[in-house]
Amino acid sequence: MGQFKIGIIADMLRMPFAESMEQCARMGADGVQIYAVSEEMLSASEEELKRRKKIIQDNGLQISALCGDLGGHGFARRDENVKKVQTSKHIIDMALTMGCNIVTTHIGVIPEDTRSDVYRTMQEACGELAEYAAGVGAFFAIETGPEPSERLCRFLDSLGGSKGMSVNLDPANLVMVAGDDPVKAVHYLSKYIVHTHAKDGVMLKKTDPQIVYDFFAEGGIGDLRLEDYFLEVPLGEGKVDFPAYLGALKEIGFGGYLTIEREVGENPVQDIGKAVTFLRNLI
Repeated sequence: MGQFKIGIIADMLRMPFAESMEQCARMGADGVQIYAVSEEMLSASEEELKRRKKIIQDNGLQISALCGDLGGHGFARRDENVKKVQTSKHIIDMALTMGCNIVTTHIGVIPEDTRSDVYRTMQEACGELAEYAAGVGAFFAIETGPEPSERLCRFLDSLGGSKGMSVNLDPANLVMVAGDDPVKAVHYLSKYIVHTHAKDGVMLKKTDPQIVYDFFAEGGIGDLRLEDYFLEVPLGEGKVDFPAYLGALKEIGFGGYLTIEREVGENPVQDIGKAVTFLRNLI
């Protein structure tokens, strides 16, 4: 399958920036994804962004994508969207300055009811960002997870099919939260996929995805324990069938990044290093 590239979300290493780039290179990554939502990054000058780009390049790496996830309820609340859309456009511009044209994000839970106010609110914000991204040659990529892939595809189609609004396919989110099949998702979303995450997990108990995303948006909900519902695990130890999943990506002609995301665990260097080896053995 050797068409894929392996990336690492460098922030997951929990190291200073330059040190994390050196570590990613030592582990054999081709590229890195970096978070762009801290105040330090959002206020960085063009000179500072180019300095960071040079550090990445000096380690023989590319930038697979920037993470532009602004948290909260995504784009589901109209009163928050003016600022969030403006900030998202700025992050797209930051990505282009750093030599990358993909920004990934969570947009919130797309409702099943296409006539709901939340659905229309998300359409308006995402439509504006799709137009902006397409106009500058970039992709604003929605991360899969809270809704079935078929519903996400219909939502993207409703924006006019512009690839300015694209997909960052995270197979573990589909398994853990939506109870969806990543292989099926690849085929449903094939025309929109521009980036992927390499993550694994298991669903322990089915719940409403809106509850899960409200938990993250609001910093907890009562005595709800997310670990009772799903669990992120090292690559190959969960319910993502990686040989079948990678085979589906190959079938649709995807030749981009499998970017390792490891959000839990006490030893991220060890876990991510094993993930790189796991993927190398498959591709």
